[in-house]
Amino acid sequence: MKQAARATGVRATGVRATGVRAPGDKLVGNWLLLLCFMIFGLVAGGGHARTIGAGFILQVWRPVTGFIPPLNETAWRHLFGLYQQTAQYHAMHPAMTEQTFKSLFWPMFWDRVWGRLMAVVFAVPLAIFWLKRRVSPRLALWLLAIFSAGGAQAALGWYMVRTGLEPGVLTPPPAWLAPHFLSAMLILAALLWTALTVKYPEPEPVEGQAHLKTWLNACIILIFGTAGLGALVAATNAVTVFNTFPLMDGHWIPTSFLTLKPACQNFLVNQATVQFDHRCLASLTALVTLSTAVLGLRAPLPAAPRDFFLLLAGLISLQYLLGMVTIILGSKSLGYIHELNAVLLFATAIATRHSLRGATAAKLYSHPTIAAAE
Repeated sequence: MKQAARATGVRATGVRATGVRAPGDKLVGNWLLLLCFMIFGLVAGGGHARTIGAGFILQVWRPVTGFIPPLNETAWRHLFGLYQQTAQYHAMHPAMTEQTFKSLFWPMFWDRVWGRLMAVVFAVPLAIFWLKRRVSPRLALWLLAIFSAGGAQAALGWYMVRTGLEPGVLTPPPAWLAPHFLSAMLILAALLWTALTVKYPEPEPVEGQAHLKTWLNACIILIFGTAGLGALVAATNAVTVFNTFPLMDGHWIPTSFLTLKPACQNFLVNQATVQFDHRCLASLTALVTLSTAVLGLRAPLPAAPRDFFLLLAGLISLQYLLGMVTIILGSKSLGYIHELNAVLLFATAIATRHSLRGATAAKLYSHPTIAAAE
């Protein structure tokens, strides 16, 4: 977060820096917030494609011309032929007809089109703002680094799709899906922090509340880790087993917790293990985040941070409730909503932490006379 703040080219005191106008460049900031919204759209589109089983449907990647859909039956047959090479197709044959393929194709196709659109929305305004000196060289380089990370994230997603050609691989593997999701979360965090810093370069002074920043840092780390474990639950389809709460089929620790060899494999692909891990970390995350929100709401804070803490309390409560109901019902669709709310929760924690950049430690007075003088 400190690196992102420095990269914006705006000093913590709010003094004007090269290319970014004090008190803040709202146009550039709103553009970056639009990109944050588009990342959420990518998560929504990719999650939907995974939920309906379309992750391996589109076995071709054309970064430049990929926005053009199949225009004739020859193109459709070519794409269907590529998909027929996957293990998923052979497992579903003969239920997977060409008509079914087409119905699954479009969600995956539009998700990729959205990603290409985001690249354009990122690159073109950045070039214009840079030429017009609306952003500093430091900020421009930082944004180019984020753009490069987005390209790497897209490449990671493509290689994940290509695993569908490996024998026996029926769904995106956990070792690929979880990093793909978490890398999107990191890019979102970097963009959101940068956007807010560009819009509001001068931190609002908040005396005596520096401890809340430590609590929020812990919340962000816990939410991020819990989301990663949630991605493993989705990748292993672990939501369909142990559909009781809080016990797991009558046990606090499932009997199949460490049945795979080597033992480390359990924490990646064992349904019992990944669901247990997710439950435990989610409970800790909910406890810490809700406690932090209560501390924030009880503190004498300005309006903006208080609103963020209130939203944080609402989202973490909703997230935990969604998690419990998803497990009990064994619902993939509800799990998808649970995933999207996790992204909103993570973004809210980032925004709340940003709103307290100006929070300072409580003053300690060694003598009453000193306190009275100040």
